[in-house]
Amino acid sequence: MTGQSNTQNRGNQSCSSGSASQGDFNKGTCPSNIRERMDVIASCGTKVGVVDHVEGNAIKLTKNDSKDHQHHFIPTEWVERVDSSVHLKKNSMDTERNWKSEAAGCGSCG
Repeated sequence: MTGQSNTQNRGNQSCSSGSASQGDFNKGTCPSNIRERMDVIASCGTKVGVVDHVEGNAIKLTKNDSKDHQHHFIPTEWVERVDSSVHLKKNSMDTERNWKSEAAGCGSCG
């Protein structure tokens, strides 16, 4: 197809090719698909938090749904897919071991 845009669109959802590949878009991993109050589910099936909002390349989790009542940040690169929940590539132990207390720290998340 000629004249193809660098932005893939499906309904109201879009993901520029600069932030994710078309394959990522088709899997529903675009950060723009992540919404407030979505459950965040680790690869093992354990709920690790609830989305407060997306801050740059990090997902801020609500402190009210946290065991220690603190905000935690996880990088969007940990996202496997997004449907009615955010599903992570990491299990709950890895997620909790490597999340950060600031969004800026997600550049160094393991």
